[in-house]
Amino acid sequence: MEQENAVIVRPTRDSDVDAMLAIYRHHIRRGVEEGVDDNDTPQPDDLRDRRKNLKNRRFPHIVAVRDGEVVGYAYVVLFRKRPAYRYTVKHSIYVHHQHIGHGIGSRLMRSLIDACAAAGFRQMIGYIDGDNTASLAIHERFGFVRVGFLPAVAYRYGRWADSVMVQRSLGPGATAPPTPLPLSTY
Repeated sequence: MEQENAVIVRPTRDSDVDAMLAIYRHHIRRGVEEGVDDNDTPQPDDLRDRRKNLKNRRFPHIVAVRDGEVVGYAYVVLFRKRPAYRYTVKHSIYVHHQHIGHGIGSRLMRSLIDACAAAGFRQMIGYIDGDNTASLAIHERFGFVRVGFLPAVAYRYGRWADSVMVQRSLGPGATAPPTPLPLSTY
């Protein structure tokens, strides 16, 4: 029997798109990405196309669900589009604002790391707002190290904000040559 309030992490479905967009838009309006024009946010069909494209290319695109409600989502894209970078992904994780601090981000992070390692990726990169101490802490707990600092690269709330670049090895990382990934990966 499933535990009440248990969080299930699974691949996204088209039916999750509206909930994912609501989470994203909240972060745009009130979160660390404030200042982005709502007209620039993805529309439902854009997100459906993106998820299909990522899934077809073996890129994890997952949601966390609690009591039938999408409470967070995560995905990866290639770090860079050139073939030499095909073993490195950049990730994004978004948690519903009412569920922050309840372990959703950790569940998504663990699942994303495991799925990326299983898919043959070797490095995972993230860019985090320099003021987002909670996100910086969770990345550190999951073995990410700070590899870059980008001062004053975003302007919001009437001031300049910094970005921190983090990186984590997956599987054997850079200790052995990679298993070739299909050309459709990049």
